Formats: sequence, C-alpha cells, structure tokens
Amino acid sequence: MHDVVIIGAGASGTALLYTLASYTDIKKVAIMEKYDRPGQVNSKASNNSQTLHVGDIETNYTIDKVKQVYPSAMMVAQYAKSLPENERNKILFNTPKMVLGVGKDQVLTLEKRYKDLLPIFPKLKKLYREDIAKIEPEVIRGRNKNEPVIALYNIDGYAVDFENLSQSFIDHAKINKSDIEIFYKTKVHKIEKNTDNLYEIKTTKGEIIKTKVVIVDADSYSLMFAKQMGYGENFSLIPIAGSFYFTKKLLNGKVYTVQEPKLPFAAVHGDPDVRVPNQTRWGPTARFNPVLESSNFKTSGDFLRSSGLHRLRTWKSFIKILLDPTRFSYLVKNMLYELPWVGNHLFLVNVKKIIPTIKSRDIRVAKGYGGMRLQRVDTNTHELQLGEGKILGDNIIFNMTPSPGASVSLYNALRDTEQIMKFFNGQYKFDLLRMEKDLVINDNFDTHIEPSIPSGYAS
Repeated sequence: MHDVVIIGAGASGTALLYTLASYTDIKKVAIMEKYDRPGQVNSKASNNSQTLHVGDIETNYTIDKVKQVYPSAMMVAQYAKSLPENERNKILFNTPKMVLGVGKDQVLTLEKRYKDLLPIFPKLKKLYREDIAKIEPEVIRGRNKNEPVIALYNIDGYAVDFENLSQSFIDHAKINKSDIEIFYKTKVHKIEKNTDNLYEIKTTKGEIIKTKVVIVDADSYSLMFAKQMGYGENFSLIPIAGSFYFTKKLLNGKVYTVQEPKLPFAAVHGDPDVRVPNQTRWGPTARFNPVLESSNFKTSGDFLRSSGLHRLRTWKSFIKILLDPTRFSYLVKNMLYELPWVGNHLFLVNVKKIIPTIKSRDIRVAKGYGGMRLQRVDTNTHELQLGEGKILGDNIIFNMTPSPGASVSLYNALRDTEQIMKFFNGQYKFDLLRMEKDLVINDNFDTHIEPSIPSGYAS
C-alpha cells in the first residue's frame, strides 16, 4: 500500500517524485512507467527541441507570462547546476538563443518586445545586421541588403536533455528516499476507487497497486484516464505530430523566428542537437496524426478513447479550430512537407528565412525524430486550451503538460506537492522554504501563481 503513486516517468512525473522524496516526509511513494526507462515519450531527446523555455525568444508569450515562466523554468537549471559536473554535463548545455525578425513589421515587433523584456533579462541584446553576422554569420550571408533584419540575443540560454533529466530526478529521489518504488515496463490499464476510499491501479501485467493518492503525469494519456473516471468530459485533443530535419552545422546557437499568434506551436527554428555533434536540427513541422505517441500507431485507439469523437460538439470544435484560414493553410502546407523529395523543397522555404543560402541538397529528414504536440480543446466553448491542463479530483490529479511543461517541471511539482499536502490534511509536511531556497533564483517570485497563463506557448 502506497501513500502516493505517480503514473508517467517523463520530466513532469519524475520531477514530482524528486520533490516528494527530497522535500516531504511522505514515505511510501512509487512511480509507474510503461517503458523500461524514464523519459521515452515527450521527454525523449529526439522528440522535442531540447530548449529550456524561459520566455526570452518565445514571441507568443505575453510579458506577464514571461515573468512567471522565467523563474519557473530556471528551477530546472538551478537543479542541474547543483549536480556533479559529469552528471550536469549530460543534462544542461549553455546554448545562446536568438529570435530573428525579418521585414519591417517584425523589426518593429521585436524593437518593442526588447524594451519589455530588458528588465527581466538584463543581458539580452538587440542586434542588427552587422552584429548578427558576427554571431551567426550564415544568417546574414547572402541576405538581401535592403531587407530589414533584427535579432534579440541571450548569451545565457540553455538547452536541456530532458530524457537524462528524468533519469537524474529518479536517481536522486532514490538517494534521498531509499524506499521509493520504481515500476518499469508497467502499463496502467485502469484506475478505480474501492470501498475503502483507496485507489486501485490495475496494470496489464495483472497487478493491482493500492494507494491513497494518484498523480497522473502522462500528458495526453492523462485525459484518457480522467475520462475513464468521469472527469474532463468536455475536453478533446487535436493530435499534431512534428518532424525534424538535419543539416551540417550552420548555426552556433538556437535561432527562432517570430511566432504566428494563431498557431499554438513554435515557428520553424534551428538548434544544435545535444546528442548529435556538428549538426543543426530544423523544425518542427506539424501534421494531423490521430495517435498519442509519434510513429506509434498502436496508440490510435488511445487517442479515440481520449478525443470524444462520438460527440457532435467535438466535431464542431475541430471544424471551427482547424478551418480557421491561418491554421488550415498551415496544416495543409505541413502535410505537403511529408511528400518524398517535394517535401524537402517546400520545407526549405522556412529554413531560408534563417539561412538564405541553403540548398535542398543540404537538408535531409531526421529519421526517428519527432514528437506529438496534442492540443487540448474545450468542446463546450469550441476553443483551443493553450498551455498546461490540470484536472483535480478526489485525491487525484490529472496533468496535461505540453511545452513548456518539461521546462517548468519542478515548479509544477512544487504546486502539485502543495495540493498533495491538502489531500492528506496535514498528515505530512512539505519543506517549501527549503525547496525555494535551493531552486528559485528570484526572491520576489510568487510560487503560487499559475505559470501557464492561457496566452499561447512554444513547443
């Protein structure tokens, strides 16, 4: 019998395990994962952009959201910095970040944004053509001299291997609390409440794990489990899959482009891959794919169980959202990127916004790379619900944590731990002040404010 069981060992679930093990006196804690090791879905290194999203280059974040996301995400950086060097160097990478604006309108947008961001990021620099060329020469080489161009540049940016981060959270949770249990290769089939007011977690192995509190940190699967238990019936999911491309090393750091406000995912950007040296990774694309895990068509049934497609209001929501002219044209273009040979040429147009001289022969599909960015939909209002989703039940929490979920995983763990303390009505203690002292960089940061202000996010 456990006090708390966490379902899902990605960055979010393992961050919660680490927090419970390190800052509470709860003894009987377990985490369950269907794969043989942590971080194998959205946190897998090949399934995300490996960016620590702090709001410096995410132009679809409001300034209010930046003020919350920055200290929330830096908790991950502070954690990694506390580790021994050989471990830290597998997780956190100092990677300069740049957002590039091209054309008069984008120049004006970034000029204004720079003024708003400077109090939050005092080291942020505003660069014009000559300065950009010194830092990222390929961005300027061959570019029309009459084309206005600007960049905001943060030399103190970070890339994160969230897969290794997940493993680190588990390793240090076990050091801090030796009696926690890790269940790998354990797929949850059903969650039920028994007559003793305990949860019974049934697995495909035939096991039944009993616990007082359940935290489902399985992103898109969280909604499926919530619906099994009668929660979140008004929500659906639009399944968007992303793909990536590789070129030889063309950039020295991360270079993002200005976000289209109506699109709930980042515009094409270039990144140095933390596991593939001397290469630049480009993407992501976005295509409709009715699965919960990228390239895993066995999860299409799980999508159907989560989506509520048997309801007319779900179809009305999908039609309203996807037939918006901006979104519809974007998705059609991205579908064409999947075509052999032609797709490379079409995708190249996006990369040319960053590297004007690039040729189709320079770029190749990154086979085996790409993740899912499932967009939550409120079928009552027919609107996209951007950012994280949290459904609270009776001693149970269902978390849906798209980007920047991994970046703010420790902050979300802090908030969930406070809720867990409420579930136990004071039976256990949470040393919030010590966690804040260890991980929060800003003494004025209010750790009780929602970081995912519903104003968009970057994936």
